[in-house]
Amino acid sequence: MDVRIITISREFGSGGRTIGKKLAERLGVPYYDKELVNEVALETGFDPRYIEEAGEHAPIGGRLAYAFNMQGVPGIMRGLSATDFLWCIQREVILRIADKGPCVIVGRSADYILKDRKDALHVFVHADMDFRAERIVRLYGQSEKTPEQRLRDKDKKRAVNYEHYTGREWGRSQNYTLTLNSGAIGVERCVDLLADLVGPIKAETPAPETAQ
Repeated sequence: MDVRIITISREFGSGGRTIGKKLAERLGVPYYDKELVNEVALETGFDPRYIEEAGEHAPIGGRLAYAFNMQGVPGIMRGLSATDFLWCIQREVILRIADKGPCVIVGRSADYILKDRKDALHVFVHADMDFRAERIVRLYGQSEKTPEQRLRDKDKKRAVNYEHYTGREWGRSQNYTLTLNSGAIGVERCVDLLADLVGPIKAETPAPETAQ
């Protein structure tokens, strides 16, 4: 399998973002997470914080709804609600990023958007509740909610958003090339396994110039 693009989907607290970043560094390819959010912000004019929250959370209204239901967000775009418009722009940005060359993309339904690419490896990272609960408290601190409730809430929002826009079940193994249990394997070992599986990624070969 000649892999050039790796998408990382993940349960909250499983370390998928860390795995994606370390893998990109290991392979020497661009990494898109916050960077993708910033590109979408430039395209839409939306605040990056809004994009980060709304881009993976439960949408408002029906599938590609034509009603605009959110206060404080500028008027209707392309006749779509803000969340639908945001998803469409995210899709365009992800397709453009993939066409640029090898990369690692975290979240944003990139696995579905790039599902027809033969050079893409789609990974889902998960772990048990105890592993993830300890990890989010260590990384993000305590909150009013219990760690377990924070995990359930975040994962539910991601699942609803994903299923709403893709028609597929979030986290279902058949939707991915590979699923990894980071709690059992360890975050670093997940990076090792993926790097070994992908192997060195060939650089783009520029097209030969033609005489004019």
